[in-house]
Amino acid sequence: MLPTIDPEFGQKYLKSANDFYGYGVHLLFNEWWEKAPQATIDKYVAAIESHPEHGPLAREAWMAPAFRLASLDRCAPGTLGAAYRAHMVDNGLAEKLGEGYAELTADFAAGGKLDRMPAVIKYKVLRGFQTHDLHHVLTGYSTAPPHELALQAFQLAQMDYPYAAMTLGVIISHMALVDPWLIKPAMDAITDGWAFGRRAKSLQFIRFEDMLDRPLAEVRREFGLERDTPFAPVMEQVSELIAQELVVQENMRAA
Repeated sequence: MLPTIDPEFGQKYLKSANDFYGYGVHLLFNEWWEKAPQATIDKYVAAIESHPEHGPLAREAWMAPAFRLASLDRCAPGTLGAAYRAHMVDNGLAEKLGEGYAELTADFAAGGKLDRMPAVIKYKVLRGFQTHDLHHVLTGYSTAPPHELALQAFQLAQMDYPYAAMTLGVIISHMALVDPWLIKPAMDAITDGWAFGRRAKSLQFIRFEDMLDRPLAEVRREFGLERDTPFAPVMEQVSELIAQELVVQENMRAA
């Protein structure tokens, strides 16, 4: 018998597909585990644990120490650390993103919703939030909405992971059934990120925090992240939800 989508979760999925900023995938993802098909969970786990690179790193389960933006002040221009600092400052981003998500996860866990989330997925979640902005810097994807989608497609190309898969699923549902203006920029983002992620070396679980003093260009070259032209999605008309998010991001930068 094939696994099926739980109807109650399906309603939450539709809520996210209708407004993926109002009810984000970070909530949808945590709601899924309680009634997720076990066969589906097992496939996600096997994809990580059986991978020749991801498996050993996941078993090591290394987490970076608490990050403070001031620690990057010493990084020389042109280094990964300097670029990381500029990315965080220019976009008004919180230096405790990973810690904040850990608190959200703890709230779901306290209610029993994450009892069926395997340990390897929990590690991927928390380590992923530590490295998310480093991956922005390394791939060259900005924090603009199409670039965020491209980065999720890049991540999915490198690892079967339900958070990234749900993100693409929700966006595709929205563009198909709610706002066709999103079709071109979303598909540009998905195809660019997928192809880039497939040809690059895996970034998953890599300790880039140990490479902050290395030249950014050198690290990109090592991981196959060089590209001739930057990602530039076609956006003939700006969808309503994207327009709202652009205003939010501009307010964050101005704060």
